[in-house]
Amino acid sequence: MKYAFVNGTILDGKKDMQPVTGKAVLTDGDRIVDIVSDLKSIQGFEIIDLKGSYLLPGLIDLHVHLALSGKPPKTDSKPKDYSKLYRMLTGNSIVRAAAKRLVTGYARTELMSGVTTIRTVGGVLDFDAQVRDLINEGKIAGPRIIASNTGISVPGGHFAGSIAMAVSSPEEAAKLVRRIAETKPDLIKLMITGGVMDSDSEGMPGMLKMPPEIVKAACDEAHKLGYIVAAHVESSEGVKVALENGVDTIEHGAQLTDETIKLFKERKAADICTLSPAIPYALFELEESHASQTAKNNGRVVMDGIIECAKTCIENDIPVGLGSDVSCPFVVHYNFWRELCFFNKYIGRSTQETLHRATAGNAAIIGIDKETGTIEPGKCADMIVVKEDPLKDLSSLRNVSMVIARGNLIRRPRHKQMKDIDEVLDKYM
Repeated sequence: MKYAFVNGTILDGKKDMQPVTGKAVLTDGDRIVDIVSDLKSIQGFEIIDLKGSYLLPGLIDLHVHLALSGKPPKTDSKPKDYSKLYRMLTGNSIVRAAAKRLVTGYARTELMSGVTTIRTVGGVLDFDAQVRDLINEGKIAGPRIIASNTGISVPGGHFAGSIAMAVSSPEEAAKLVRRIAETKPDLIKLMITGGVMDSDSEGMPGMLKMPPEIVKAACDEAHKLGYIVAAHVESSEGVKVALENGVDTIEHGAQLTDETIKLFKERKAADICTLSPAIPYALFELEESHASQTAKNNGRVVMDGIIECAKTCIENDIPVGLGSDVSCPFVVHYNFWRELCFFNKYIGRSTQETLHRATAGNAAIIGIDKETGTIEPGKCADMIVVKEDPLKDLSSLRNVSMVIARGNLIRRPRHKQMKDIDEVLDKYM
């Protein structure tokens, strides 16, 4: 279809973006073909009257897990056994088909909430790549997916036996990278340190789990095959080991030293800030999070480390992107807008900069900025429409009235919501 989006305010996603009125954005198929002020130029296009709403690039979430919903536990029960859940989801062809349908549904929810590109960083088998391919073929609706498929961990490491497979030696790591490569991922994911959910020691949520030689072997093999490497890291020691041995993006982060700042720059690496999963542990009352006091204290350590890492990186001109870590407790598939609000609040960056980082900036970090991330001729028609100005209040992104994904117009996007989760999260915005 050929569309002319008129009577709206354009926010193009660029670093210096300013509201632009009196112009129409023209799309033909999956491309933005022009931005015009002469309404005579829109003959032959179906007119989409935005009625004063705001047109901006679709959001890009750089840290997504599609396998789970993000629904938290209802009681103060034992931590969820993700290995057992993984075995249930992959036990036979019938349950694997059902699990793939769940992944497909969560991907659709991402799109309906205004996220037109996601990067998955650990999932069940190769479901992420399978769903990616179905979306690319136009068989189902969903966002552009940059997929890692299953991740790589070590025995007793973060999510070992579920969304990551464990290796015990450099040789096994290289072999597993090659095995994952056969599933046609877009990147490789490592689990280098522990996290809040798998730490029994208070104050030590990001203990180094993956030895440096295994990190190096995995990175060397991945780079040889043309893949970048993302790594779960929640300690200063983990950041150092990751960057010294070839990791390209630090997921989450921790306090940096002069040495790790230098390593970031030498590696031309990026930090992916993920506040959404830490905030429920760090800030919620225990009766709200149903977490232990140890988990709450560790959540605070992780949250402070993520904040410090992002701030330090920005001060030193190191790329910083935004990711939600969706599927962690309280982090659901339609709430990426909250990550932008948290970034604005806790990292202390302007709404303009935050929106730029969540669109054009994120696209640049993963190398798709020539394709998407801004509204300009030649780019893919990935856009969303909201009624209120996100430069005044980023929470306006909560209510998306239209989604345009690769030129396909969704006039009234809908998705299921979890009101109990939203109510408690709203208290901490």
